[in-house]
Amino acid sequence: MSASLEGQVIAAYGRQFTVELPDGRQIACVTRGKKSGAACGDRARIAITSPDQGVIEAIQPRQSLLYRSDAFREKIIAANVTQVIIVLAAVPSFYEDLVNRCLVAAEAARIKALIVLNKADLVAETARAMETLLPYRDLGYPLLTLCAHRDIASLRPRLAGETSVLVGQSGMGKSSIINALFPAIHLETREISKTLDSGKHTTTFARLYHLDPDSHIIDSPGLQEFGLHHLKPDEIDHAFIEFRPYLGQCKFNDCHHRSEPGCAVLAAVEAGRIQRRRLAAFHKLVRA
Repeated sequence: MSASLEGQVIAAYGRQFTVELPDGRQIACVTRGKKSGAACGDRARIAITSPDQGVIEAIQPRQSLLYRSDAFREKIIAANVTQVIIVLAAVPSFYEDLVNRCLVAAEAARIKALIVLNKADLVAETARAMETLLPYRDLGYPLLTLCAHRDIASLRPRLAGETSVLVGQSGMGKSSIINALFPAIHLETREISKTLDSGKHTTTFARLYHLDPDSHIIDSPGLQEFGLHHLKPDEIDHAFIEFRPYLGQCKFNDCHHRSEPGCAVLAAVEAGRIQRRRLAAFHKLVRA
Protein backbone atom coordinates (compact mmCIF):
# COMPACT_ATOMS: atom_id res chain seq x y z
CA MET A 1 0.00 0.00 0.00
CA SER A 2 1.40 3.43 -0.92
CA ALA A 3 1.97 6.06 1.74
CA SER A 4 -0.57 8.86 1.95
CA LEU A 5 0.50 12.36 0.97
CA GLU A 6 -1.03 15.76 1.68
CA GLY A 7 -1.74 18.32 -1.00
CA GLN A 8 -4.13 21.03 -2.06
CA VAL A 9 -7.16 20.61 -4.31
CA ILE A 10 -6.54 23.09 -7.13
CA ALA A 11 -9.35 22.01 -9.45
CA ALA A 12 -12.76 20.43 -8.91
CA TYR A 13 -14.63 18.83 -11.80
CA GLY A 14 -17.71 17.32 -10.21
CA ARG A 15 -16.42 14.10 -8.66
CA GLN A 16 -12.92 14.41 -10.10
CA PHE A 17 -10.20 16.64 -8.69
CA THR A 18 -6.64 17.77 -9.28
CA VAL A 19 -4.50 17.74 -6.15
CA GLU A 20 -1.19 19.60 -6.13
CA LEU A 21 1.55 18.14 -3.95
CA PRO A 22 4.21 20.24 -2.17
CA ASP A 23 6.77 19.28 -4.84
CA GLY A 24 4.51 20.70 -7.57
CA ARG A 25 3.24 17.41 -8.94
CA GLN A 26 -0.41 17.44 -9.94
CA ILE A 27 -2.35 14.25 -9.27
CA ALA A 28 -5.73 13.44 -10.83
CA CYS A 29 -7.89 12.18 -7.96
CA VAL A 30 -11.28 10.72 -7.25
CA THR A 31 -12.99 10.24 -3.90
CA ARG A 32 -14.09 7.04 -2.28
CA GLY A 33 -17.83 6.45 -2.58
CA LYS A 34 -20.42 8.48 -4.45
CA LYS A 35 -20.33 11.70 -2.45
CA SER A 36 -17.35 13.90 -3.24
CA GLY A 37 -17.20 16.24 -0.23
CA ALA A 38 -14.07 17.93 -1.58
CA ALA A 39 -13.76 21.47 -2.89
CA CYS A 40 -11.27 23.66 -4.65
CA GLY A 41 -8.95 25.06 -1.99
CA ASP A 42 -9.22 22.06 0.33
CA ARG A 43 -6.19 20.49 1.95
CA ALA A 44 -6.50 16.76 1.29
CA ARG A 45 -4.72 13.56 2.21
CA ILE A 46 -4.43 11.27 -0.80
CA ALA A 47 -3.18 7.80 -1.62
CA ILE A 48 -1.22 7.45 -4.87
CA THR A 49 -2.57 4.66 -7.09
CA SER A 50 -0.37 5.29 -10.14
CA PRO A 51 2.32 7.85 -11.05
CA ASP A 52 -0.23 10.60 -11.79
CA GLN A 53 -3.44 9.31 -10.18
CA GLY A 54 -4.73 8.94 -6.66
CA VAL A 55 -7.66 8.71 -4.28
CA ILE A 56 -8.66 11.38 -1.77
CA GLU A 57 -8.76 9.68 1.61
CA ALA A 58 -9.56 12.61 3.89
CA ILE A 59 -10.19 16.36 3.87
CA GLN A 60 -8.29 18.36 6.45
CA PRO A 61 -10.21 20.76 8.75
CA ARG A 62 -11.27 23.88 6.86
CA GLN A 63 -10.67 27.48 7.85
CA SER A 64 -13.68 28.60 5.83
CA LEU A 65 -16.25 27.22 3.41
CA LEU A 66 -18.29 29.16 0.86
CA TYR A 67 -21.29 27.34 -0.53
CA ARG A 68 -24.84 27.81 -1.75
CA SER A 69 -27.87 25.61 -1.35
CA ASP A 70 -31.48 25.10 -2.26
CA ALA A 71 -34.08 22.82 -0.70
CA PHE A 72 -32.53 19.75 -2.32
CA ARG A 73 -28.76 20.06 -2.38
CA GLU A 74 -25.69 22.04 -1.43
CA LYS A 75 -23.07 23.24 -3.88
CA ILE A 76 -19.62 23.98 -2.46
CA ILE A 77 -17.93 26.89 -4.23
CA ALA A 78 -14.54 26.99 -2.49
CA ALA A 79 -12.81 26.11 0.77
CA ASN A 80 -10.19 27.89 2.88
CA VAL A 81 -10.70 31.24 1.18
CA THR A 82 -10.12 34.51 2.99
CA GLN A 83 -11.82 36.80 0.49
CA VAL A 84 -14.87 36.66 -1.77
CA ILE A 85 -14.58 38.91 -4.82
CA ILE A 86 -18.01 39.64 -6.32
CA VAL A 87 -17.37 40.48 -9.98
CA LEU A 88 -19.98 42.69 -11.62
CA ALA A 89 -20.29 44.67 -14.83
CA ALA A 90 -22.77 47.14 -16.23
CA VAL A 91 -23.14 44.99 -19.36
CA PRO A 92 -24.72 42.50 -19.17
CA SER A 93 -26.92 43.75 -16.34
CA PHE A 94 -26.21 42.30 -12.92
CA TYR A 95 -28.83 41.21 -10.43
CA GLU A 96 -28.68 43.19 -7.20
CA ASP A 97 -30.41 40.27 -5.49
CA LEU A 98 -27.38 38.12 -6.34
CA VAL A 99 -25.07 40.75 -4.83
CA ASN A 100 -27.06 40.65 -1.60
CA ARG A 101 -27.01 36.86 -1.54
CA CYS A 102 -23.26 36.67 -2.13
CA LEU A 103 -22.65 39.19 0.64
CA VAL A 104 -24.90 37.29 3.04
CA ALA A 105 -23.12 34.02 2.25
CA ALA A 106 -19.73 35.66 2.78
CA GLU A 107 -20.78 37.25 6.08
CA ALA A 108 -22.31 33.99 7.32
CA ALA A 109 -19.04 32.18 6.50
CA ARG A 110 -17.00 34.99 8.11
CA ILE A 111 -15.16 35.72 4.88
CA LYS A 112 -14.47 39.32 3.89
CA ALA A 113 -15.98 40.59 0.65
CA LEU A 114 -14.76 42.85 -2.13
CA ILE A 115 -17.00 44.17 -4.91
CA VAL A 116 -15.35 44.68 -8.32
CA LEU A 117 -17.16 46.54 -11.09
CA ASN A 118 -15.48 45.43 -14.31
CA LYS A 119 -15.71 46.89 -17.84
CA ALA A 120 -15.16 50.45 -16.62
CA ASP A 121 -14.39 51.44 -20.22
CA LEU A 122 -18.18 51.47 -20.71
CA VAL A 123 -18.29 54.88 -19.08
CA ALA A 124 -21.99 55.78 -19.13
CA GLU A 125 -23.17 52.28 -18.23
CA THR A 126 -20.61 52.04 -15.43
CA ALA A 127 -21.74 55.37 -13.98
CA ARG A 128 -25.32 54.07 -13.77
CA ALA A 129 -24.15 50.82 -12.19
CA MET A 130 -22.15 52.76 -9.60
CA GLU A 131 -25.33 54.47 -8.44
CA THR A 132 -26.65 51.04 -7.48
CA LEU A 133 -23.41 49.98 -5.81
CA LEU A 134 -22.40 53.07 -3.84
CA PRO A 135 -24.68 52.19 -0.90
CA TYR A 136 -22.66 48.98 -0.46
CA ARG A 137 -19.46 51.00 -0.30
CA ASP A 138 -21.16 53.21 2.30
CA LEU A 139 -21.80 50.06 4.35
CA GLY A 140 -18.05 49.42 4.39
CA TYR A 141 -17.61 46.96 1.52
CA PRO A 142 -14.59 47.87 -0.64
CA LEU A 143 -15.65 48.75 -4.18
CA LEU A 144 -13.22 48.80 -7.10
CA THR A 145 -13.80 49.76 -10.72
CA LEU A 146 -11.51 48.41 -13.39
CA CYS A 147 -11.27 47.22 -16.95
CA ALA A 148 -9.66 43.79 -16.95
CA HIS A 149 -8.76 44.04 -20.64
CA ARG A 150 -6.74 47.21 -20.02
CA ASP A 151 -5.40 47.51 -16.47
CA ILE A 152 -5.68 45.20 -13.46
CA ALA A 153 -3.28 47.22 -11.27
CA SER A 154 -5.92 48.45 -8.79
CA LEU A 155 -6.88 44.86 -7.92
CA ARG A 156 -3.41 43.46 -7.31
CA PRO A 157 -2.85 44.99 -3.83
CA ARG A 158 -6.20 43.53 -2.72
CA LEU A 159 -5.01 40.02 -3.62
CA ALA A 160 -1.74 40.10 -1.66
CA GLY A 161 -1.68 37.56 1.15
CA GLU A 162 -5.22 36.39 0.42
CA THR A 163 -6.85 33.28 -0.96
CA SER A 164 -9.60 34.88 -3.01
CA VAL A 165 -12.49 33.38 -4.94
CA LEU A 166 -14.14 35.13 -7.88
CA VAL A 167 -17.94 34.79 -7.92
CA GLY A 168 -20.61 36.36 -10.09
CA GLN A 169 -22.89 35.93 -13.05
CA SER A 170 -21.64 34.69 -16.39
CA GLY A 171 -20.34 37.46 -18.63
CA MET A 172 -19.07 39.71 -15.84
CA GLY A 173 -15.41 39.13 -16.75
CA LYS A 174 -14.05 36.70 -14.16
CA SER A 175 -12.06 34.82 -16.81
CA SER A 176 -10.77 38.12 -18.19
CA ILE A 177 -9.45 39.00 -14.73
CA ILE A 178 -7.64 35.64 -14.56
CA ASN A 179 -6.20 36.22 -18.04
CA ALA A 180 -4.96 39.66 -16.98
CA LEU A 181 -3.31 38.23 -13.87
CA PHE A 182 -1.85 35.22 -15.70
CA PRO A 183 -1.28 36.17 -19.37
CA ALA A 184 0.09 32.72 -20.25
CA ILE A 185 -3.13 30.92 -19.35
CA HIS A 186 -5.43 32.31 -22.08
CA LEU A 187 -8.77 31.24 -20.62
CA GLU A 188 -11.61 31.26 -23.09
CA THR A 189 -13.90 34.28 -22.95
CA ARG A 190 -17.10 34.80 -24.91
CA GLU A 191 -19.15 37.69 -26.15
CA ILE A 192 -22.30 38.46 -24.22
CA SER A 193 -25.74 38.00 -25.72
CA LYS A 194 -27.11 41.50 -26.31
CA THR A 195 -30.53 40.09 -27.12
CA LEU A 196 -30.79 38.23 -23.83
CA ASP A 197 -28.66 40.71 -21.83
CA SER A 198 -26.71 37.81 -20.39
CA GLY A 199 -23.33 36.17 -20.47
CA LYS A 200 -22.41 32.68 -21.57
CA HIS A 201 -20.68 30.17 -19.33
CA THR A 202 -16.98 29.85 -20.12
CA THR A 203 -15.69 28.53 -16.78
CA THR A 204 -17.20 25.12 -16.08
CA PHE A 205 -15.18 24.13 -13.02
CA ALA A 206 -13.42 25.80 -10.09
CA ARG A 207 -9.66 26.27 -10.47
CA LEU A 208 -7.06 27.69 -8.10
CA TYR A 209 -4.09 29.71 -9.36
CA HIS A 210 -1.01 30.82 -7.41
CA LEU A 211 -0.06 34.48 -7.61
CA ASP A 212 2.85 33.93 -5.21
CA PRO A 213 3.51 31.58 -2.27
CA ASP A 214 1.12 33.56 -0.04
CA SER A 215 -1.50 34.74 -2.54
CA HIS A 216 -3.94 32.59 -4.48
CA ILE A 217 -7.11 33.11 -6.51
CA ILE A 218 -9.91 30.73 -7.46
CA ASP A 219 -12.00 31.15 -10.59
CA SER A 220 -15.48 29.66 -10.27
CA PRO A 221 -18.29 28.97 -12.77
CA GLY A 222 -20.81 31.73 -13.41
CA LEU A 223 -23.84 31.90 -11.14
CA GLN A 224 -27.39 32.76 -12.07
CA GLU A 225 -28.71 32.14 -8.58
CA PHE A 226 -27.29 31.80 -5.09
CA GLY A 227 -29.47 29.79 -2.76
CA LEU A 228 -29.20 30.36 0.99
CA HIS A 229 -31.40 27.51 2.13
CA HIS A 230 -28.78 26.48 4.70
CA LEU A 231 -29.13 29.74 6.64
CA LYS A 232 -31.74 30.41 9.30
CA PRO A 233 -33.54 33.79 9.42
CA ASP A 234 -31.53 34.93 12.45
CA GLU A 235 -28.31 34.08 10.59
CA ILE A 236 -29.50 36.10 7.60
CA ASP A 237 -30.40 39.19 9.63
CA HIS A 238 -26.97 39.05 11.33
CA ALA A 239 -25.37 38.87 7.87
CA PHE A 240 -26.91 42.27 7.04
CA ILE A 241 -24.12 44.19 8.72
CA GLU A 242 -26.11 47.40 9.21
CA PHE A 243 -28.72 45.46 11.21
CA ARG A 244 -26.22 44.30 13.83
CA PRO A 245 -26.29 47.35 16.14
CA TYR A 246 -30.06 46.90 16.52
CA LEU A 247 -30.38 43.12 16.82
CA GLY A 248 -31.46 42.09 20.29
CA GLN A 249 -33.02 45.50 20.92
CA CYS A 250 -36.46 44.69 19.47
CA LYS A 251 -39.38 44.36 21.88
CA PHE A 252 -39.98 40.75 20.79
CA ASN A 253 -37.18 38.17 20.66
CA ASP A 254 -38.63 36.58 17.51
CA CYS A 255 -39.12 39.91 15.72
CA HIS A 256 -39.27 39.58 11.92
CA HIS A 257 -38.68 43.31 11.37
CA ARG A 258 -41.92 43.75 9.43
CA SER A 259 -44.55 45.65 11.38
CA GLU A 260 -43.97 44.52 14.95
CA PRO A 261 -44.26 47.22 17.64
CA GLY A 262 -40.97 48.15 19.24
CA CYS A 263 -38.83 46.87 16.35
CA ALA A 264 -35.40 48.48 16.60
CA VAL A 265 -34.59 47.67 12.97
CA LEU A 266 -37.75 49.38 11.67
CA ALA A 267 -36.99 52.38 13.87
CA ALA A 268 -33.52 52.56 12.30
CA VAL A 269 -35.11 52.45 8.84
CA GLU A 270 -37.44 55.33 9.76
CA ALA A 271 -34.46 57.27 11.08
CA GLY A 272 -32.57 56.75 7.82
CA ARG A 273 -29.85 54.58 9.34
CA ILE A 274 -30.90 51.49 7.34
CA GLN A 275 -31.94 51.68 3.70
CA ARG A 276 -35.48 50.58 2.91
CA ARG A 277 -34.26 48.59 -0.10
CA ARG A 278 -31.90 46.59 2.11
CA LEU A 279 -34.75 45.83 4.50
CA ALA A 280 -36.81 44.73 1.47
CA ALA A 281 -33.89 42.54 0.35
CA PHE A 282 -33.79 40.93 3.79
CA HIS A 283 -37.52 40.19 3.69
CA LYS A 284 -37.14 38.66 0.23
CA LEU A 285 -34.39 36.35 1.45
CA VAL A 286 -36.19 35.09 4.53
CA ARG A 287 -39.32 34.39 2.46
CA ALA A 288 -37.37 32.40 -0.15
